[in-house]
Amino acid sequence: MTLHSVIKPVILDRDGVINEDSDDYIKSPDEWIAIPGSLSAIAALSGAGYQVLVATNQSGLGRGLFDEFALAAMHQKMAGLVEELGGHIQGVFFCPHAPWDDCNCRKPRTGLLDAMEAELGISLTGAPYVGDSLKDLQCARAKGCRPVLVLTGKGTQTRSAATDEELADVSIYRDLADFVGDFLGNRE
Repeated sequence: MTLHSVIKPVILDRDGVINEDSDDYIKSPDEWIAIPGSLSAIAALSGAGYQVLVATNQSGLGRGLFDEFALAAMHQKMAGLVEELGGHIQGVFFCPHAPWDDCNCRKPRTGLLDAMEAELGISLTGAPYVGDSLKDLQCARAKGCRPVLVLTGKGTQTRSAATDEELADVSIYRDLADFVGDFLGNRE
């Protein structure tokens, strides 16, 4: 048995999937508020042997709205709350650039997922990728992941604005807890 057959990754977007989103950006740990059920859903994934990975665009850094210390504090809060529930987040990968920086790590480009594979020595092909935006779905497809849309955050707007073609292979759930309940209930 190879390492690849043991590790079962699940990729999550952060804002709008794990925590409440804001058009004014989440700039501090105090503004980082978990969506009800999301942290226990992550703990359930972790407890079932899945490697939970977070991929998040954080253009607030590139815009100068907060610094890397504030971002690290937000991620420490998130990880700590998940750990209190018995779960674990394997890694948080973020793009610090503004949209106009034309980087390879800003979703829908796959740089964050490429970094996950390189750093962890795994393949993300076929892994569920849970997001609330079209950029998340496009990134998932481009990397060969299974796109999942949740209706929290910008998810309802995404579903309304997307074409039938853009949603053709997308599983849609009310929220992260709804996805995880179904996903873990339907494991082989």
